[in-house]
Amino acid sequence: MLRKAYQNVKKNGDRLAEVDPLIDWTAFKPIIQPIYDNRGPMGGRPNTDPVIMVKMLVLQAWYGLSDPELERQVDDRLSFQRFLGFPEKAPDYSTVWRFRERLAETGRDRLVWAELQRQLDEKGLRVKKGVVQDASFITADPGHAPAEEPRGEEAKTRRSKDGAWSKKGNKSYFGYKLHAKMDIMHGLIRALEATPANVHDSRVDLSLPGEVVYRDKGYQGVKPRGWDATMKRASRGHPLSIWDRLRNRRINRKRAPGERPFAVIKRVFGGGHVLVTRLSRVRVKLVFACICFNLVQLGRLEAGL
Repeated sequence: MLRKAYQNVKKNGDRLAEVDPLIDWTAFKPIIQPIYDNRGPMGGRPNTDPVIMVKMLVLQAWYGLSDPELERQVDDRLSFQRFLGFPEKAPDYSTVWRFRERLAETGRDRLVWAELQRQLDEKGLRVKKGVVQDASFITADPGHAPAEEPRGEEAKTRRSKDGAWSKKGNKSYFGYKLHAKMDIMHGLIRALEATPANVHDSRVDLSLPGEVVYRDKGYQGVKPRGWDATMKRASRGHPLSIWDRLRNRRINRKRAPGERPFAVIKRVFGGGHVLVTRLSRVRVKLVFACICFNLVQLGRLEAGL
């Protein structure tokens, strides 16, 4: 009955159905399965299919949903149910929360990301013409405690477990940073890292030996592992030469597309603000936001856009 009703939805276009076959979701099963512990001889409550759990977090990141709202939307939307394979019973919001917590605690979100990267390489989408590295603030709630209140394990409010204050220009930000490396040729995010907002961009190097890495002036003075294509910044008494200005212009043209992933993650997915307070939890959120971006970009590549 549901499959038949879905045909009416499909006629109007279904982005989820378009991206679903672009990657091998079953490859995530052996990565996720070890985080569950009820496979002993005494049995226990069956676990939800790991593929469904991964897809639930993809839906959550793509549509910017809270855990309870994700549960409601899955029950209500045929396109969501089709994406999940029309399960008899979708996971409830508490199951989603526990799954995300296990990913954060075990660090297996990094393995999920690595598997996606392996599949991209397998498709022939390896980095060939250089990469762009950049970073963007991901804000969080600062709360009402004074700024000098301790953070980390000593924090007594939800304000500041791992978040930090930072300033850019005349504007202050509280929260975290998403550092990302994008492939210039294919427009795919190939590496990411999450840090507190006060970590300077130049302290995170996502490049690999042999890659040409295009970066803005904020990275000046810090050599990457790859070939350095960093814009130069003038200093007092040392203005840029005409050659440096021309070089900056060429680099800026190369690195400009690197802004697109952040724009999509923030404006389309609503991922520019997080409510979680631990860095490990923020990382899981950002991993799945970047997975969603890559799915969108894969769809564009398949369509020849």
